[in-house]
Amino acid sequence: MSTLVIVESPTKARTIRNFLPTGYRVEASMGHVRDLPQSASDIPEELKKTEWAKLGVNVDADFEPLYIVPDDKKKIVRELKAALKGAKEVILATDEDREGESISWHLLQILQPKVPIKRMVFHEITAEAIKSALKNCRQIDDRLVHAQETRRILDRLVGYTLSPLLWKKIKWGLSAGRVQSVAVRLIVNRERERRAFKSGSFWDLKANLYAPKQDFPVQLVAVGGKNVATGKDFDEATGKIAKGRKVLLLDEAGAIALKNRLNGKVWSVSNLDERPATRKPSPPFTTSTLQQEANRKLRLSARDSMRVAQALYEQGFITYMRTDSVHLSQQAIAAARQCVTTMYGSNFLSKEPRQYVTKSKGAQEAHEAIRPAGETFRTPQETGLSGREFALYDLIWKRTVASQMADAQLTMLSVQLTVEDALFRASGKRIDFAGFFRAYVEGSDDPDAALEEKEVMLPPLKVGDHPVCQELNTVGHETQPPARYTEAALVKMLESEGIGRPSTYASIIGTICDRGYVELVNNALIPTFTAFAVTSLLEEHFPNLVDPSFTSKMEQTLDDISTGSVEWLPYLKKFYSGEQGLSGQVKSRDSLIDGESARTVRLEGLDDDVKVKIGKFGAYIQVGDGDRTVNSSIPQNFTPSDLVPDKIELLLKQKLEGPDQVGIHPESNEPIFMMMGQYGPYVQLGQATDAVPKPKRASLPKGMQPEQVTLDLAVKLLALPRTLGAHPDTGNRVFVNTGRFGPYVCHTKGNGDKDDNRSLKSTDDPYTITFERALELLSQPKTLRGAAAAKVLKTLGKHPSDDEAIEILDGKYGPYVKHGKVNVSLTKEQSVESLTLEAALSMLASKSGKTTSKRTKTASSETKKTTTKKTTTKSTATKATTTKNAATATKKKTTTTRAAATKK
Repeated sequence: MSTLVIVESPTKARTIRNFLPTGYRVEASMGHVRDLPQSASDIPEELKKTEWAKLGVNVDADFEPLYIVPDDKKKIVRELKAALKGAKEVILATDEDREGESISWHLLQILQPKVPIKRMVFHEITAEAIKSALKNCRQIDDRLVHAQETRRILDRLVGYTLSPLLWKKIKWGLSAGRVQSVAVRLIVNRERERRAFKSGSFWDLKANLYAPKQDFPVQLVAVGGKNVATGKDFDEATGKIAKGRKVLLLDEAGAIALKNRLNGKVWSVSNLDERPATRKPSPPFTTSTLQQEANRKLRLSARDSMRVAQALYEQGFITYMRTDSVHLSQQAIAAARQCVTTMYGSNFLSKEPRQYVTKSKGAQEAHEAIRPAGETFRTPQETGLSGREFALYDLIWKRTVASQMADAQLTMLSVQLTVEDALFRASGKRIDFAGFFRAYVEGSDDPDAALEEKEVMLPPLKVGDHPVCQELNTVGHETQPPARYTEAALVKMLESEGIGRPSTYASIIGTICDRGYVELVNNALIPTFTAFAVTSLLEEHFPNLVDPSFTSKMEQTLDDISTGSVEWLPYLKKFYSGEQGLSGQVKSRDSLIDGESARTVRLEGLDDDVKVKIGKFGAYIQVGDGDRTVNSSIPQNFTPSDLVPDKIELLLKQKLEGPDQVGIHPESNEPIFMMMGQYGPYVQLGQATDAVPKPKRASLPKGMQPEQVTLDLAVKLLALPRTLGAHPDTGNRVFVNTGRFGPYVCHTKGNGDKDDNRSLKSTDDPYTITFERALELLSQPKTLRGAAAAKVLKTLGKHPSDDEAIEILDGKYGPYVKHGKVNVSLTKEQSVESLTLEAALSMLASKSGKTTSKRTKTASSETKKTTTKKTTTKSTATKATTTKNAATATKKKTTTTRAAATKK
């Protein structure tokens, strides 16, 4: 008989097998095997009539959760039970955190093994770590399980209680979340600040001076003993100099006058300053700092960073990637210091081993920092990794090694120069000893290049020298509104406020983007109109739930439950059922919340008579009252930041007066109109009529404003599609046009065949491209886009209904199953390696709403009937058994929980 070891993923299972002795069998649970029901179809038949089952938590029975085994996990449970039959003991080796503890507990409840059970934990997958973990197994920690379960129940109560209210008052399909709603509010508040921001303007002077062997730039800092105004001196609310700031505000005329007065005058060095400075290396990565730095340096989203880090951990390259700790083990410190000595020399090693202390609010995990795994660190080149995995490992390796390197020694240089009554300054930086800069510099992937960028040298000068002014210029400035959150900035804010946990940041950001609350544009998180509406409703009626300090205290309470210092049940009762509990708040406020008001978005800077509303088909502008009300749809690609008075006027003018006429087309003699549509501005040839229901249209090029469109440009835009000729092989039309992915040439095949398209190169102009060039492009191999370009990770087989291939592809948001036009993303518990054809068929059937059954083309009618009957019988039996087991497990779970609570 063997020892059964259960982990979460097949990748982790494969890696661990290499380090276990003979007689150990490793299986994967594919993440959680039980969860609260996700839909009504998941609820057992006998409970469907109960009101609490829809919530998934029996709030009247000590918040007893209803756990079910999802359809896609039933086969895994059967396989684990089969593996258990031949086992002499079970080792639960899921991750060493609350989520991992919970997975182990659920496995224990479902499998109910009669053999000894052990809990094995480790933070890296190496031979030494696994050997040590086997010697130091423990039992499941009920406190961690209670903490995770309380968090899960709390999230369910918030989401399932508030979301229906949002459906009713604002729009169907919206969602609220305990941490999600706070994150959205942070982003909305930043956008409010940007809309309320008043820009200010100021001018200054910059000069380029020449001293022996080197020229250098200087900047004006004072005139007549009075400091010149800079951006920090302005009040964001007024766009004027803030009260109490005694500075000189130069306008353009004043700057030009000063420049003319200083031209040709003698410059003198009045002061020199050299100040030593020390830079210490950053601590090793935590989950949060890894997400931030990977976003800044590698442009990886938080979700992608965690997905890649998970793969590196499961393959044994790094330690556990969900941690708040910056602590390094003695083994890790020794390995890092060995790398420093070998690769950079002992003079780059810190005098004493560095140990770091976690300072982040609410830090509670007991793991190490994220570092390369093992007693010795493999260099990035030695791993054999590539792509994102290589880039992220390289980042982790550099940060860990740099943490044990010597400080960088710098000298900060400053030179003051006078000309007449004006004072200018030049600043520089000299790197005396690179120290840890040699391995890792924040904000750069190339340390050598970064050293050159960081070092700003000034020429050798002394007081009384007279550098020559080569150039003196006036420079105008506009103060800028607060920057929008990037993923890195939002993660940093969430962590500093103690909102959520680093391990959840990736899913939080992914959720608010997926739900349509936020759009990610050029790495900036921009809130939508819906985000404004939902945030306003929650702020007015449920202020605590979107208050960062309240949410932070809630996180601390959940942490206290994990240590046993707070009881989980009284806390849930107070939060949900107390006098001011969430349930009562929602019921009492339902009648107080006016739906019309809730659907109205309030934006800074709009006239009182202009309202922005959330409608069934998107946001729209409403002006006027009663019979004089005018509504105009807002284009889908507009965000609240785009909705300025000028654009509102354009949308309303088109609605009230009809579109502006650009001119008359010189060939067709039809008017050309400037229109604003669902996807932005476009030009249209003529009006829609019964004879021509869809007039010719052309979208404006990206970045072009409607006021920039001339008649000649409009005619040019409407020239597409251009017929270039007949293809020599088929005689069919070849034309050029512009589409979703830019300009392209097309060869129409006809006879039901798919047209052949090729994108134009950057050097090709769709308005001048020749027929010969089009044929040349069409003869080249096709470059795939979108799903077609996605890398095929695995082919599972053919679909029984049409013999088309079922494949797993690597998409923008991770791996997904594809069959024809149906795509289904893999869940975080599923992996490419373990997904079977049967599981894929079930996923596709769930997506399409059809039942997938196995049948062969050669089977006889009688055989088909028999097979169907047997399958149905088996399915029914399984369902009944599962329901019974779920009820039994729930009952036992309740007993276990209450016993644990009594013990405490």
